[in-house]
Amino acid sequence: MHIVTVHWNDDRWIEPQRRYLERFAPGARLWAAVHGIDLARAAHCHFVADLEGSHPEKLNELAERVAAEADPDDLLVFLDGDAFPIAPVTAAVLDGYPLAAVRRDENRGQPQPHPAFAITTVGWWRSVGGDWRRGYSWIADNGLETSDTGGNLLGILRERAIDWKPLLRSNRRDLDPLWFGIYADLVYHHGAGFRTPVSMIAGLAGKKSVGDAVNAAVIPAAIPLLGRLERSLRYRVARRRADREIDAYADRSQALSDEVFAWIETEPDFYRRFIDPDA
Repeated sequence: MHIVTVHWNDDRWIEPQRRYLERFAPGARLWAAVHGIDLARAAHCHFVADLEGSHPEKLNELAERVAAEADPDDLLVFLDGDAFPIAPVTAAVLDGYPLAAVRRDENRGQPQPHPAFAITTVGWWRSVGGDWRRGYSWIADNGLETSDTGGNLLGILRERAIDWKPLLRSNRRDLDPLWFGIYADLVYHHGAGFRTPVSMIAGLAGKKSVGDAVNAAVIPAAIPLLGRLERSLRYRVARRRADREIDAYADRSQALSDEVFAWIETEPDFYRRFIDPDA
């Protein structure tokens, strides 16, 4: 088994990820791309380097490096830096499918495989030209065309009519609708582990509130000076309000994120808080 992961400007996830991989994927080779982190912090990895490019591009390059020395039947696992297994990872996870991957239905119905966790074989990945970059698009549940990490992989799957196994959120208890996710009782994904914890949902809600404020203007746009003035004032007031709300949301999310990370550091079975209703 070969596991590829990316850590960016924060080394605090390296040790928890190592512990859970040793527990639930013993013997796997870990391939890591790190940035802004001392390479010595990831000395346990089979391969570690500061690679160029975006997160998806780094995953693609790591997979190419794996393929250069692995057998086609070897398992290939993609894992976000702030994610790790909480149950044994074996070929049985595939359940007869060529690919099993997290699908974040809770994030505005995103349909694509997500590299929080994905498992396949080296041979299958190479045969389809696997690609984690965005590009292939779809209509989101808000009616807008969008693409995101994993978009091109979704395009490959749809073009070739390949069935894959989605690993869905299985939390029995949620502290947040997006963060701190358990998927298929197999993997934990913290969410926003390497950035300010503002979700797509929160950002879109802020944009909608600004748009609604402008659309509520009472002076017709046909009255050029007054119409523009009212809309400008409404926009600025609503934008400031939305920014304050998002900043407050980010502060609350960061405090909760830090609290959960403390559980990860001190409780080997912390994840039971999310999957055991009686925890």
